[in-house]
Amino acid sequence: MAAHIGMVAPNDPVPPRRRLDSWKEIATFFGRDERTVKRWEKERGLPVHRVPGSTRGGVFAYADELDEWLQSKNESPGPIEVGALAGAAGTKSRNNESEPLENSPASEMVGNQSSTDSTSSTYSSAERIFQSQSGFPRSVVAAAKPFVWLFPLALIAGSFLVFSFGHREQRFRSALAAPHVPGVEAQDLYLKGRYYFEKRTPDDLNKAVDFFTQAIVHDPAYPAPYVGLADTYNLLREYSAMLPEEAFPRALSAAKRAVELDPTSAEAHNSLAFATFWGFFDAATAEREFKKAIELDPKLPRAHHWYATFLVEIGRSQDALAEIERARQLDPSSTPILADKGFILAEAGKKEEARSLLTQLISSQPDFVHPHSYLAESVYLPEGNYGGFLAEKRIVARLRHDTAADLELEKEQGAYEKGGVRGLLEAQRAFALQSFDRHSGSAVEVASAYATLGNNEEALKYLKIAYERHDLLLATLPLNISFRPLHQKQEFRELVAKVGLPPIN
Repeated sequence: MAAHIGMVAPNDPVPPRRRLDSWKEIATFFGRDERTVKRWEKERGLPVHRVPGSTRGGVFAYADELDEWLQSKNESPGPIEVGALAGAAGTKSRNNESEPLENSPASEMVGNQSSTDSTSSTYSSAERIFQSQSGFPRSVVAAAKPFVWLFPLALIAGSFLVFSFGHREQRFRSALAAPHVPGVEAQDLYLKGRYYFEKRTPDDLNKAVDFFTQAIVHDPAYPAPYVGLADTYNLLREYSAMLPEEAFPRALSAAKRAVELDPTSAEAHNSLAFATFWGFFDAATAEREFKKAIELDPKLPRAHHWYATFLVEIGRSQDALAEIERARQLDPSSTPILADKGFILAEAGKKEEARSLLTQLISSQPDFVHPHSYLAESVYLPEGNYGGFLAEKRIVARLRHDTAADLELEKEQGAYEKGGVRGLLEAQRAFALQSFDRHSGSAVEVASAYATLGNNEEALKYLKIAYERHDLLLATLPLNISFRPLHQKQEFRELVAKVGLPPIN
């Protein structure tokens, strides 16, 4: 997808560093067992990272650092079987592509180099940053190393502590009163993150996570990359197979940190509003934060854009149309804004306008996920075009790299061809139940499948289970067409109120 107008691609953007996210991956890199590489870390200074203060024992490493370490050992051969290691490392680190971040600790940031010798000459820039922010002795910093799975949250939490306790002193109050001036390197990393964020593909969003993470490590007091990180996690569960329960807590934590660092940032309040509603159903707080963002910067396109999608979710489609049009005027080249306008038009009853806009977007940018999804669910499904619905949903699954969903949709298409609409609906119910029983599916999806088959009793039963489990798909209750026959039932309306959503009209 093209970047927003005014977004300049960085010169020769540097690809994110390849990351190994466990002892197992590090051992595989060298072709050795975990016990051996753990010994190398202790005895030979193998560069492995941990989160400061982590008690979980998780680790990660960078392939380029391991290569450098390996080369240094080649210069001074020891009991590490250099020849065998070089062969294994050459195959893994130079030929393999990095794993998608949704299958790795994507929420974590770059950490500090590990060493059992606190006086080692290897003292990374991240360690210097952490020491300067925390005031801890160097020996303490060297003993507390990062672990990638929780690193963004750990770094965010650490900076919270520094500023929360320190702001009582005059020197911290003075520092917070003035706008923060980021370092050149941190700013450059942030801009590269935004470049990939605007492309909105699963791979590019994962690259954005890496760049925002690196920017935070270089400058933990710089609020913009926290906003970027929050925005990226807010979208990863839409554009990739990342689960909402993984994405939204990370987004919320990063957005809160951004607001803490800069309460006047419209983008920070906007990101906080998004995560608050779609991740935690708090419509009142979300609307307050959206309005705060627009008040701080009335010309911020993303604020009007995301506020519009919030408004349509809670049933205020006419207000949503006004907001999405304002966003389009502010950023007329934005494909995401145009796609969401198509979705809002469909929900407002303007189906033909929606169809026209969405099909135009698919024609011009066939690899962009949302027009396919909106055409399937908001145009084809309501009009009973199940063939078109299934075709578009399979495209969505492939674009999101969701192999399991693609395979299931293929089965559903076969069920539809064999048994018609009833066969399709039964196949969908069976798959939703199977996924739920394996703890990989949503109770809301099971409820939706039962409601579509006209079994309201079972639908309400699974909606209650979804509420007990805080299922994040409950935020979609007002717009899910399967539940429309339930809108006048008291149990359903009470559930909507308990979730924290506005009443169903």
